[in-house]
Amino acid sequence: MRTYELAGTNLEVSRIAQGCMRLSEQRSEAVATIRAALDEGINFFDHADIYGGGRSEQAFAAIWQEAPGLRDRIIIQSKCGIRFAGEPDANAPERYDFSYEHIVRSVEGSLRRLHTDYLDILLLHRPDPLVEPEEVARAFDHLEESGKVRYFGVSNHTAAQIELLQAYLAQPLVVNQLELNVLHTHLIEGGIVSNQDDPPRIIRADGTLEYCRLHSIRVQSWAPLARGIVSGRACEGMDPRVARTAEAVAALAAARGVSPTAIVIAWLLRHPAGIQPIIGTTRPARIKEACEADRIDLSREEWYRLFIAGRGAALP
Repeated sequence: MRTYELAGTNLEVSRIAQGCMRLSEQRSEAVATIRAALDEGINFFDHADIYGGGRSEQAFAAIWQEAPGLRDRIIIQSKCGIRFAGEPDANAPERYDFSYEHIVRSVEGSLRRLHTDYLDILLLHRPDPLVEPEEVARAFDHLEESGKVRYFGVSNHTAAQIELLQAYLAQPLVVNQLELNVLHTHLIEGGIVSNQDDPPRIIRADGTLEYCRLHSIRVQSWAPLARGIVSGRACEGMDPRVARTAEAVAALAAARGVSPTAIVIAWLLRHPAGIQPIIGTTRPARIKEACEADRIDLSREEWYRLFIAGRGAALP
């Protein structure tokens, strides 16, 4: 698989990353998923402290016994900041928490569960309305100086939220992980429907994609396969827009002689922002299909055909 150097770091990362949210608690199944990704050239694994209540990180640690020496050859990213209702006491509501104490405690928990001394990248998971950037800066400084985290980023943050944080940080924010796929195109659509009276649907975008490109912040795509509904997963009562997109994906896959899964991922890779898809499947066969995308370069016409199908309307 092709790789690139992540801007602001010395990390050489695979174009496609493996998401670990659904990693099985069964050791053999977890190792099979990780090995399938490694076999396809994936060296980047995405976690979060909340995935499986921490069990996904624990399951991942099984790979160290199967592949001694692997840690230095792969990149581990995890996220923190989401807290569930009922923790630490029964009356606590669900919330986001970017306090110094929670960030540091979350990282230390991830390191214990992953059986590693450091994270390559730490992301703040969801924007915290009560964020105090000075506290985030203090936490990042401590984690960097102690060698527990090498680089930092965010997830689901807008351009303005990133700029606010960056004004206080000594470290560059190198990643922003956002929902983006052929059906969920707000980040791309915003620049097209600007100043239009009647976009095909409500568009939520504020120049975040362009901001990330300007500041060399890598955009990662979560849910890049649109949960499989345009690449073969049966879905009762499918919306006409989704059905047309699935048909367009299938037709292009047939013409190219690849799987629909590969086409959906290739659509993201074609964008000049250099989007890194985080695939969440744990099935080795589907991982292989997704990684076929690395060998597909869609034409401008092919890309737009899928984009128009996904947006559900002709271009303005």
